[in-house]
Amino acid sequence: MLIPSHSSTTADGWHGIIPSSQFPAEKGRYHLYIGLFCHFAHRANFVRHLKGLTDFVDVSTVKPYPKGNAEGWPGWRFPSSIEEYPGATVDHLYGEDYLHSLYFRADPEYKGRYSVPLLWDKKTATAVCNESADFLRWLPTDFNDLLPQPLATIDLYPPHLRAQIDKITPWMQSDLNTGFYKACFASSQEDPFVLGSEMTELDIRLYATLIRFDTVYVQHLKCNLGTIRHEYPVLNNWLKGMYWDVEAARVSTDFKHIKENYTKSHGDINPKAITPLGPFPDVEEGVERDPGGGFGCERGEASDVGGI
Repeated sequence: MLIPSHSSTTADGWHGIIPSSQFPAEKGRYHLYIGLFCHFAHRANFVRHLKGLTDFVDVSTVKPYPKGNAEGWPGWRFPSSIEEYPGATVDHLYGEDYLHSLYFRADPEYKGRYSVPLLWDKKTATAVCNESADFLRWLPTDFNDLLPQPLATIDLYPPHLRAQIDKITPWMQSDLNTGFYKACFASSQEDPFVLGSEMTELDIRLYATLIRFDTVYVQHLKCNLGTIRHEYPVLNNWLKGMYWDVEAARVSTDFKHIKENYTKSHGDINPKAITPLGPFPDVEEGVERDPGGGFGCERGEASDVGGI
């Protein structure tokens, strides 16, 4: 397979929407390519489990390493068999060895990066979307007409909270999801989610990043002024609540993939590719539910925000 030329017709990926005239909502029509290590792909897989879409959208999962050179070539690879790497799969659609082959199937002149998640339309044999922020906006509702209650009623972008979500999303993306970490949102001690009693897409954004902090960011990325479990009790309690109370969070999280992706993909940071066993346990148990126990903190309070 040739490296794509610089005359690509697709430079920034695909931003298709389901449902639309081009991509209607149909059970079994779409295939999702993910990596269990990637916090952006984690968002899409989280929603897939939360909304009961595992029978609607099947998946192929790349290995967490190697990832390729500095330019991303040849990129993420599928195992040759399901036994090669637990949790990773072969390319169930085409039997390709590398994810980049799917990108070139959609556009032979593609010159962007070969990232996950990637949603594929099996009927027209092309890419639908590879932007996780887009997935978060429409995936939670696109199959509602085909889903039973109460799954169809789960709305991660509810009308009465959209103004708050839209206000928080830009800085959460820049300062937390890609900039590590500034987070303390609860308006009262009783609030279990970012905006109160209702889970929204903000919780998925936050979870997919925080679940990786103690596991890899502290030791591998040297963000070690504090760990979530020891120095940030509010965030730790929120994270424990998400992991143990929300099944979709737990089943979409694979710590082996997460740790080995980072430790075995960054030769300049970890040249011997040694993967630490810890931390242990992966996520602590014992969620504090007593309003006096500090489940949340007052909005704007800085005691559990700075210093990470």
